[in-house]
Amino acid sequence: MVSLSDFEKRWAGGPTVGEKFKELFKKKEPIKQKIVMADYKIRAMVSRLDVFIERLRERDRTLFERVVDALTQGDEVRATMYANEIAEIRKMVKQLTITQVALEQVALRLDTVLTMGDIMSGLIPVVGVVKELRQIIKGIMPEMSLELSEIEEGLRDVVISAGEALGMPTGDIYASPEARKILEEAKIVAEQRMKEKFPELPALGVSQQKATAPATGSV
Repeated sequence: MVSLSDFEKRWAGGPTVGEKFKELFKKKEPIKQKIVMADYKIRAMVSRLDVFIERLRERDRTLFERVVDALTQGDEVRATMYANEIAEIRKMVKQLTITQVALEQVALRLDTVLTMGDIMSGLIPVVGVVKELRQIIKGIMPEMSLELSEIEEGLRDVVISAGEALGMPTGDIYASPEARKILEEAKIVAEQRMKEKFPELPALGVSQQKATAPATGSV
């Protein structure tokens, strides 16, 4: 369906927005290259997160067995100590899982941008998501946070360059409601994965219950 603005441009003999996007990709190869590289790096991060999460899960399993063993011996103090450590691990895993799920969505959107060439609507939410994720992961994997910062900067530059080339205002790149939606969905998926992969701890005292609360709370 041809929009009114596109019809007017065709009537006047000028290029449509779609044609401008195609020309932008043809003339400015670095733009496409930046998106391709960002996509590659993000997919590599997803794989690295998978490995790191599995290591934490192994540690969780070991500590869980120690909790059970301590309770069997009637040593609730020691069991609570292990349970507190489990709670910290699970809090960390949840943050990493949110990051992983959101990055999976970012990679899919970058693929769509490369296929369709719709830089503005495709990349603006991605930039906002990447910014949020680098803050979430900063205290756990600072080196990955720095990588995300570089990706964010590169994609932001692409959006600004595209906006200038197409004569389209970029506005506040970080105010995208679509970015917030992606993050909220990632949190829901992360919580579901946590329920599936991590068993509930045996009931202990009040102190243990408070310690485990962050594992299922908001990030």
